[in-house]
Amino acid sequence: MSRIIKDVLILFAITLVAGLALGAVYNFTSDARDEQIEKTLNEAYNTVMPGVESTKEIKVDNKMNKHIADEVNSKEKELNYKPYNPFKANIESVLLAKNKDGKELGYIITVTDEEAYDGSLTMTVGVDMNGSVKGIAFLDLNETPGLGMKAQEDSFLKQYYGKDVKFFTYVKENSEDDSQVDAISSATITTNAVTHGVDACLILADHLGGESHE
Repeated sequence: MSRIIKDVLILFAITLVAGLALGAVYNFTSDARDEQIEKTLNEAYNTVMPGVESTKEIKVDNKMNKHIADEVNSKEKELNYKPYNPFKANIESVLLAKNKDGKELGYIITVTDEEAYDGSLTMTVGVDMNGSVKGIAFLDLNETPGLGMKAQEDSFLKQYYGKDVKFFTYVKENSEDDSQVDAISSATITTNAVTHGVDACLILADHLGGESHE
């Protein structure tokens, strides 16, 4: 019996030391991780909203996300448009962007879409005060290499930029106007997810455009 107790105590001591060591390593590297996350976000913000010098957080609740979902579903029904997957995007955060002179540039919106081929994708979208997409940067994209991963290429993303469009749809090819984007070949699911994410951001920006941000 004493041998069993001794072995248990030894195992407990080893586990305790290992746990403390892992905790120390985690605490030691946490600052570096936080700095890397902040750097990644700042790079994304500057990509989607060039000239941003300061930001102000705008709260978005579940009620607003529901309003956006209802708006998307309503527009799709009105257009008799049937996407590959139904809308399932959620706004994570919203920042009002300003330049060095304090002029409002637009909104930096982070959205997660659960319709992606890999399950979900997260991107940051810049929408200027006129309601046009300035840029898109992915924070989490794990689609199929050579197919869905093409979503991060400029040749695809530029279809959303600078258009006087309140709502995008996608077609397999040969888009007819600015409100349509050509889907990535053999990656309709990814295209669907990106388009719904962008639409969510445009609807939100349109709603916020009429609000005071003082």
